[in-house]
Amino acid sequence: MQTPISKSTVETIQAELGMDSVSTASIREVKKLINQIEEATGQKFIRMEMGVPGMQPPACGINAQIQALRDGLAAIYPPIEGTPEFKKEAARFVKNFLDVTVSEKCCVPTVGSMQAGFAALLTVNRMYRDKEGTLFIDPGFPVQKMQCQLLGQEYRTFDVYHYRGKKLRDKLEEMMSDGRVSSLLYSNPNNPAWFCFTDEELRIIAEVADKYNVVVIEDLAYFAMDFRKDYATPGQPPYQPTVAKYTDNFILFISSSKAFSYAGERMAMVVVSDKIWNTKAPDLLRYHKSDTFGQAFQYGTIYALSSGTSHSAQAGFTAMLKASNDGTYNFVNDLREYGEKAHLIKKAFVENGFKIVYDKDGDEPVADGFYFTVTYSDFSSEELMQELLYYGISMISLEITGSNESGMRVCVSLVSREEIPLLEERLRMFDRNQKRI
Repeated sequence: MQTPISKSTVETIQAELGMDSVSTASIREVKKLINQIEEATGQKFIRMEMGVPGMQPPACGINAQIQALRDGLAAIYPPIEGTPEFKKEAARFVKNFLDVTVSEKCCVPTVGSMQAGFAALLTVNRMYRDKEGTLFIDPGFPVQKMQCQLLGQEYRTFDVYHYRGKKLRDKLEEMMSDGRVSSLLYSNPNNPAWFCFTDEELRIIAEVADKYNVVVIEDLAYFAMDFRKDYATPGQPPYQPTVAKYTDNFILFISSSKAFSYAGERMAMVVVSDKIWNTKAPDLLRYHKSDTFGQAFQYGTIYALSSGTSHSAQAGFTAMLKASNDGTYNFVNDLREYGEKAHLIKKAFVENGFKIVYDKDGDEPVADGFYFTVTYSDFSSEELMQELLYYGISMISLEITGSNESGMRVCVSLVSREEIPLLEERLRMFDRNQKRI
């Protein structure tokens, strides 16, 4: 059966890389595999495996960072807690777009949300010696579990697919009732499935977490990118949904990578509730000089990890936050292209025999956005991922995200509109060939 990419070439390169199973390979390993296949065959893949921004960063951020470098900021160590200007605009942004009030001291710049996660897990999961680690609401970003493994921390997970709405409460109770969970982590909108928790679900998460003294860590990497509602007007509803409306036991990650297309500068912020920031946990003294969370987190964990965040990148992020807060820059408008492309790419998959896996938020279809998930017939994740490689289509398996469902995560960011007809052609060929078997 003829396919756009030689089956023998794909399998030879997999063997050379020692990749026995593509469905359990990390995102970066898949990227390397596809790069080598493209080089060997001269054929371009439709690249949907990595969540890489596909938009240009806003000029206000770039200009501010350039000016900061010209002003000599590169020669000056940044304050670990963040520049005063950054902290001011970060707290304003949280109020303007989440309708949540936090002190400026509780907003700390980090080297991307990756460092934010590592630092938060390292500190939160050491607050109480009788607690053991993190509960992940899956599917989720695989590297966050890797961080727990690197830290030697226990974690537990469940796939939320069958536990949406009111069912979520009983599942959370089941997972947390032994009192051993110290933190709960999820992304919203979700990576990889792009579902968004409803207000009812966020309230349930908050109530059960409060009951068991669990810190909720909410990863808002795709801030305001649920395009079914317009979250772009500062200080006016609707606001980006967040668990912080229902609990004061929260830590939020807000990244510049996707919402501001600033991924290359590795710039994000951790937003800690005032309550958690000021919490005294004597067990922190096992690792830190202070038993107050905020002090231990900022001058213990962040100091030891990176001694702060790029000074000039802070200047760029600060300018983008300020422009958003002032209403002179609408950061959501530039992102709507993701949703429009997702609509077209979803259509191509569905018209060629695929089904959306995580397809609903309550009774409402999931939004068109940065990601979506697909399955095909009775293919396992391994079988589907392997087969699509022969058609020049690369994605990642749901298997590595903690999902119990068979299927793939599709990322639309790097697919140009000009490539969509080629994707349609390859999907038609795939579907036609499967029906011949």
